[in-house]
Amino acid sequence: MTENEKQKEVWRPKIIFSLDRRQKLLHPGKSLYRVLLDSVTLSDESVKFQIIHEENKVLLQVEIYEIEGNIFRLKIDEASPLRARYKVPDVLIKEPTTQRLFISHKEAGILVLSSANEDYKLQVTANPFQVELQSKGETVMSMNSNGLLYFEHLQPPPSDRKPTAQNEEAASDSSKEKQEDLGLWQEKFGSFLDIKAHGPTSVGVDFSLHGYEHVYGIPQHTETLLLKNTSDGDAYRLYNLDIFGHKIHDKTGIYGSVPLLLAHKPNRTSGIFWLNSSETLVDISTKAVTAKQRAVPLTDVRWMSESGIIDVFLLMGPTAFDIFKQFAQLTGTQALPPLFSLGYHQCRWNYEDEQDVKAVDAGFDAHDIPYDVIWLDIEHTDGKRYFTWDKQKFQNPRKMQEHLRKKKRKLVVIVDPHIKVDPSYTLYAQAKEKGYFVKDRNGKDFEGICWPGSSCYLDFTNPEVRKWYADQFAFKTYKASTNILFVWNDMNEPSVFKGAELTMQKDAVHYNNWEHREVHNLYGFYQHMATAEGLIRRSSGKERPFVLARSFFAGSQKYGAVWTGDNTAEWSYLKISIPMLLTINMAGISFCGADVGGFIGDPEPELLVRWYQAGAYQPFFRGHSNMESKRREPWLFGEKNTQIIRRAIKERYVLLPYLYTLFYRAHTAAEPVMRSLWIEFPGKMETFDVENEYMLGNALLVHPVTEKEAKTVTVLFPGSEEIWYDFRKFKRMEDAGTVKIPVTLENIPVFQRGGTVIPLKTTAGKSTEWMIDISYELHVALDTEACAVGELYVDDGHSFQYLHKKQFLYRKFTFHKNVLSSSRQHLECLYFLRFSLEHVSQGTDQGIKPFLVQSSLSRSRELGLILMCPFQPEILNASVWKPKPHNYSLPK
Repeated sequence: MTENEKQKEVWRPKIIFSLDRRQKLLHPGKSLYRVLLDSVTLSDESVKFQIIHEENKVLLQVEIYEIEGNIFRLKIDEASPLRARYKVPDVLIKEPTTQRLFISHKEAGILVLSSANEDYKLQVTANPFQVELQSKGETVMSMNSNGLLYFEHLQPPPSDRKPTAQNEEAASDSSKEKQEDLGLWQEKFGSFLDIKAHGPTSVGVDFSLHGYEHVYGIPQHTETLLLKNTSDGDAYRLYNLDIFGHKIHDKTGIYGSVPLLLAHKPNRTSGIFWLNSSETLVDISTKAVTAKQRAVPLTDVRWMSESGIIDVFLLMGPTAFDIFKQFAQLTGTQALPPLFSLGYHQCRWNYEDEQDVKAVDAGFDAHDIPYDVIWLDIEHTDGKRYFTWDKQKFQNPRKMQEHLRKKKRKLVVIVDPHIKVDPSYTLYAQAKEKGYFVKDRNGKDFEGICWPGSSCYLDFTNPEVRKWYADQFAFKTYKASTNILFVWNDMNEPSVFKGAELTMQKDAVHYNNWEHREVHNLYGFYQHMATAEGLIRRSSGKERPFVLARSFFAGSQKYGAVWTGDNTAEWSYLKISIPMLLTINMAGISFCGADVGGFIGDPEPELLVRWYQAGAYQPFFRGHSNMESKRREPWLFGEKNTQIIRRAIKERYVLLPYLYTLFYRAHTAAEPVMRSLWIEFPGKMETFDVENEYMLGNALLVHPVTEKEAKTVTVLFPGSEEIWYDFRKFKRMEDAGTVKIPVTLENIPVFQRGGTVIPLKTTAGKSTEWMIDISYELHVALDTEACAVGELYVDDGHSFQYLHKKQFLYRKFTFHKNVLSSSRQHLECLYFLRFSLEHVSQGTDQGIKPFLVQSSLSRSRELGLILMCPFQPEILNASVWKPKPHNYSLPK
């Protein structure tokens, strides 16, 4: 462990959160809030009314919206706050389109709101205040049914208050010691003091999910896929923190936060999106209740946030894929990544100099291992000054990049948010002069310790700062950068060594005088946004960016990729990475991965091999290691292990047509790339808690080997009506259900689902760019009806031409009645591509059968139809179709 890492370990005090202590004083029971029914107003956009607290008499404004696509929004704010409360900006891609709600029933104490969709009704109970959301007469979820609505209204500081009978009574009930214990106006974190200039401002409310006992989501935690009951332990915490070597099975928040929770039962999936960027705690309690003379599950979810307002979206599904679309409708879809970024990435803290970079690059070629990107960590800079180069170690970075360009490879460099305090450092001097740094509570630039030593932190919440920061990536400004250089945002929780919990103090001040406590979970989101915009802008809007960020929030999918942070080279971390990645995918961020091999420590060869095999079938595929770890290039573990790792990486490259198509679906239809089994098999209860295997898209079932010296693994083949094939041998699996599968070190079990067509490349190249002219093959796996369907998406792999000029190819393959056909999926697509099909492999329940190949042709300018055959369709008597090699194109 380095000295800085030791410092990080030392300065992590054990904290019991006052937010939790205060809200937990409110126990389940009758709510003290009631609706003022004479305040109800209706408009085309919403229904509004006020509620009052029976004891403190503070009025809150409630707004209910119906949003197109089976979404309901509830907002609760103070009716007359002393100052505006923070409302999260920039996460929603636009103000949602609403539909009119109308009052369908009103009687003493009850208001029933009907929606444009006749299936849904909202029943508002006046006293105590409660909202029930019903679908076809059945209650799906209810809000405040446990009476846990909690809203700390803004107050003047005690010293500013005029003495009144009410204040005196409050003072007698709440001594100075009690106020300090509850952290009302200030709170101590070890030696740190958090001054709450506006006092306590936390909010919270409970939701009851009727008929649900399986809940998922709210990343990021090193926890199981299925969220646990927290009644007897810690709540799940959403608070972005730099936790080096995070513990496993811990509900502490780590690098990213997405406050989205999904609940699933066989006939419905529902979601709750809690739009709040302050520290948030989530308590979960599942129990059985009696309904209609039978026991049914009920899950209570209590959300508690340190500040802001209550702004919650209820996503009504009713399917998981509907939830994903609804969340994307609000926060955006996964950015379509450049194709190179789906290849293999080689990273280390740190590759020492230009010679080291060239040697590692040459090593991949010498050992016939594909890779696309080599990465440079903080040591490549001039004294940890970002946007610079170490003049001794990287004397000619442009030449180094040109060397990589000739090899058709890319470079990623790290750019962290902290800026070294150094008046001679141009970036610091400019930001200082412009007032672009976060301030402390006294109005001075906030200074903390990070990799460069004393550092200031750019205020990315300020749009002007984000624009200025984006401009730093211009080629003329970022000296010696080229268009093959891409970016890695690390330490952007933000990480502050020797800070309380290694992060920025909550009373630091941002743009528009908002305290850091309000925006904390957005900080990394905003840096990610600004960096992606900078890479787009440097190409005049033509090229897609690639940016990896450690910290994230809802909507980060719009800007690139994330990863699970500083994991450890142990088997347990390989195992926990699967549910972690599945959870992040559920939260809309498909482009995610875990450091292959573990960042901290030295993996034994078997662990490293197993991690490569798993990573090859996950969205983001990067090997990375700590500077204290031994060198870990794939060829350093003996010839046998090199062969196995080579095979795993090559499998990844052959699979890229399918993977890229999945990312196009994520980009356009919000479908996660990596899926929990229950998402594909929503009615199969045996899948609901499975976290050791997953679906890659809808066609591949992947079961990584996560136990040392494993000789077998237990695979669940979901669905008795499904057919599964060994993906490599193309042999039907005879048994259904839970099956023990023998394994060797050579590979991990991967199976293709019957009824699917998977496009592949026939062989791997040195990098993705070397593979443009390599031909394609199709794996056709038939279902019980001897049918199969699949898709292929192709574009230039790097630009926005697919979006602006519809330059892409999107084909649908159908195998039906012994005929394999191809048709165009998108009528507007225009793509010029030299294209040939090498193999068609067919699997059936009775082995290989002959079939016909045909293509639906149209005289358009679209080229490269997969099954475009200028010769008569042939009868295939073998599993492999090999037409004469030539490139087909349509006449103009």
